[in-house]
Amino acid sequence: MRVDKWLWTARLFKTRGLAAEAVKGGRVHVNGVAVKPSREVAAGDELELTIGPVRRTVIVRGTAGRRVSAAQATTLYVETEVSVAERERQAELLRLGGPVDLGGRPTKRDRRRFDLGRRSALGDIADPRNGDP
Repeated sequence: MRVDKWLWTARLFKTRGLAAEAVKGGRVHVNGVAVKPSREVAAGDELELTIGPVRRTVIVRGTAGRRVSAAQATTLYVETEVSVAERERQAELLRLGGPVDLGGRPTKRDRRRFDLGRRSALGDIADPRNGDP
């Protein structure tokens, strides 16, 4: 089975197009070698895939003729312990970082103060608040 089709069938990518794009982009390696989307995958092959900031290493256990349910898709591969630990570590780091609240969009008054401060720091204009002309 083609590697892009297998990635889609195993539900590691949402669409086959995204899987093919990842393979073409060099984010998928089969047995340590970057491959083309047409590369055949068989049981026992080791795939390293990078999805966003997460790098996963899976070993192919089998193939399916068509896309199967998520529960059945997990039987098509096994993820290595190192990969699982790294993925959990990445998730923990993301959770600890938390979302950054920038306070929303600045008001017109905030924007004017920001611009004034930036221009006065550059020496372009005098600050009228200090009595300068």
